Amino acid sequence: MEFTGLNLQELEAVVLELGEPRYRARQLMDWVYKKGTDDLDQMSNLPVSFRERLKDRGLQIGLMLVAEAQEAGDGTKKYLFRLQDGLCVEAVYIPEEKRKTVCFSTQVGCAVGCLFCATGQQGFRRNLTAGEIVDQVRKIGQDRKTRISHAVAMGQGEPLANYEATLKAVRLLNADYGLQMAARHLTISTSGIVPAIYRLTEEALQLNLALSLHAVDDSLRSRLIPMNRTYPLAQVMKACRDYATRTKRRVTLEYIMIAGVNDREADLRSLVELTAGWLCHVNLIPYNPVPAVDYQPSPPRVRRFFLQSLEENNIAVSIRQERGAEVDAACGQLRQRIKESTD
Repeated sequence: MEFTGLNLQELEAVVLELGEPRYRARQLMDWVYKKGTDDLDQMSNLPVSFRERLKDRGLQIGLMLVAEAQEAGDGTKKYLFRLQDGLCVEAVYIPEEKRKTVCFSTQVGCAVGCLFCATGQQGFRRNLTAGEIVDQVRKIGQDRKTRISHAVAMGQGEPLANYEATLKAVRLLNADYGLQMAARHLTISTSGIVPAIYRLTEEALQLNLALSLHAVDDSLRSRLIPMNRTYPLAQVMKACRDYATRTKRRVTLEYIMIAGVNDREADLRSLVELTAGWLCHVNLIPYNPVPAVDYQPSPPRVRRFFLQSLEENNIAVSIRQERGAEVDAACGQLRQRIKESTD
């Protein structure tokens, strides 16, 4: 039984079934999420008999182990987590002066197969559970001995293809009995699963939505992001505009700039047309090299030209400051590199 996959109501049901008062559930949550304790034997305000019954029930608090970790000079740290079935996923800690962010994964591998992404090259293995998603954030906070203030579903996998587990995990990160992260500090990224974007619009959460845009015409986007063949750009953009209108939350449009591929003046003109007049923010991202893909990042002068032109058209825009590239922890580079075990 995964502890970090249970919400308060589910844990209360377990506690009551074991013959304890309902408030024991919040005590357990407090030990795990507030005090960062995985060991039932250290939970001193819980009766010993109750702790033993929890063990007999097979309660598991820590669902994964840190198999490897690499830290860049700027403090960015990439974690390779080994799951209980021997598969692995990566997550990244990104420290800044006013925020501590974790970029977490939602799947082992990814079925979308974006051409420029290392994760897409490895294929899809399985969805992560809500507990495995939450545990990435929780364990990185434990390791860094700090409170994680922001979390982004921008690691391995397509979050909205694992909708139920991703949303349950986000609610656990947000909950007052969980990691108490503000909903506006939580971001879900997608390559454009239109029905799931509309479903997310109906959730009673002030989440940030980020779209992996990367191209402004269907032909190129379908080559870069095969999912575009199922959900063409016009449908994706309508869903994103509806999300912004309904939630009053600015949608981030991620645009990886690849030399000679999507950084022409014609691309810029189409990008201006696509983003003008609605609540969005364009995030220009330098392309990060990945194995077996013969792409190069757009020159800095081209990125600056895109930035200036979008600003002149009153479109919110920024150039992402890349973090962790030296340890393959930057955008598009996450891909586990140790042998998986099923022992």
